[in-house]
Amino acid sequence: MSTPNPGGPRLADFTTLRLGGPAVDLRRTTTTDELIAAVIECDRAGQPVLLIAGGSNLVIGDDGFDGTAILIEGSGVEFGRADGRPFVTADAGTNWDELVAQTVQRGFGGLECLAGIPGAAGTTPVQNVGAYGVEVGDLLRGVQLLDRRSGEIVWVAPEQLGLAYRTSRLKGNDDEVVLAVSFWLNDAARSAPIRYRELARELGVDEGASADAASVRERVLALRASKGMVLDDADQDTWSAGSFFTNPILDPAELPGVLDQIRAHVGDDVAIPQFPSAAGVKLSAGWLIERAGFTRGFPGADAPARLSTKHTLALTNRGSATTADLLALATTVRDGVAAAFGVTLHPEPVFIGCRLP
Repeated sequence: MSTPNPGGPRLADFTTLRLGGPAVDLRRTTTTDELIAAVIECDRAGQPVLLIAGGSNLVIGDDGFDGTAILIEGSGVEFGRADGRPFVTADAGTNWDELVAQTVQRGFGGLECLAGIPGAAGTTPVQNVGAYGVEVGDLLRGVQLLDRRSGEIVWVAPEQLGLAYRTSRLKGNDDEVVLAVSFWLNDAARSAPIRYRELARELGVDEGASADAASVRERVLALRASKGMVLDDADQDTWSAGSFFTNPILDPAELPGVLDQIRAHVGDDVAIPQFPSAAGVKLSAGWLIERAGFTRGFPGADAPARLSTKHTLALTNRGSATTADLLALATTVRDGVAAAFGVTLHPEPVFIGCRLP
């Protein structure tokens, strides 16, 4: 087996964290056929494969990847109708925010609450990406997959993907490669129901109502930018993997004890954000991080990796960080929240060649 080449292609150049050591080799694919051929060729040669589509949810170790990194850059987009409803289908490498923009410009709604999320369309069902009260699973029509074991190419329905909060059966599974995704849209440029209170307030509508899709997209982008969640080369607060930790979901049976421990730390008069979830009750990871004493910008201006100065859920590279620096910060935050509240935060990104201790 080959070993990482110190002079090989630097994977930090292809992740939004701008972290990651070299790969042995790098392949760029700009069409679905090229992607399939590259994966099959590497598999037949016994060469390990790392698929990168946008690089927005990857934490790659400083030693890099002992194999071939395949960049997924296919960006074909097609609109259609089925059963009287519009839909859009996009190649896996399509820039996600540009896809959302295209749907709105064409006069459709549905995806606007997911505007500004970095990365590629093909990664969205893997994580069941969500924001402002909408998840990809709410609008997903199907996913085209390459089965690396059989070579078969199939379209898979959403109910076959095991979609749940920020996960699916595709996450952490190398057996299948996302080739394309398809989403249902709304006619008349009407948005998905506005379920997120902050966004409803910004739009001046009731929670659960719909609104003009273009207006919703504009407000979502503004809100995300205020939190450092829209990529900007000039803003190191955006040199991140987005929200690093998922919001913890507690079983109702354990919730009272956890709430008592939180109140003992923050006081009885402080409202604890909590939200209903299919699996229990969801708490706010960002709120817990702040209340555990980790302020924005922690641990300070001189640190190579620190919390965003705009949002405590984003762990950022300030330009000179290593992946080891980032993991040390993540460990400190996770352990601090656990010590204060008895709640263990779990990371959202996929780790390659590294892990939290």
